[in-house]
Amino acid sequence: MKKFTRNHLSDEGFLRNIGRFEGWVSKLLSVAMVLVVMVIIFDLFIYLFASLGAEIRNTGSGDPKIFFGRTLLDIFGLFLSVLIALEILENITAYLRKHVVQVELVIVTSLTAVARKIIILDLKEVSGVSLIGLAIAILALSISYFIVKSVHADRTS
Repeated sequence: MKKFTRNHLSDEGFLRNIGRFEGWVSKLLSVAMVLVVMVIIFDLFIYLFASLGAEIRNTGSGDPKIFFGRTLLDIFGLFLSVLIALEILENITAYLRKHVVQVELVIVTSLTAVARKIIILDLKEVSGVSLIGLAIAILALSISYFIVKSVHADRTS
């Protein structure tokens, strides 16, 4: 009992156990993100084939603005969802490799998510306040990215 207390309740033992726990959680999150990526890709292909199939069946009578308007934006949104999920997976695996959160990756992922939101945005349904919020988010993330990139460039030179 004395050996257990000394090894596991000491600061070093406690931190080692916390590190193991973080490692297991990161691995579990990685597996979950792989599943999420697979589900999003499956959803993308189902939506893509259903949309193209509907367009082929309606050839000549369909409105091309419908396919090239909302449907195309939905497809782009699903593509970007895959990219965002892959970036999140990259964030998790980078944490597993280096045991630090890479701020630059997090900012880039956030910028991609905001860009996705803007691409799929229906301007008829969005208020001006929401657009201002998105503009502020883009500005803040861009400035953050510039600062982080500048700091990394100064450290490497």
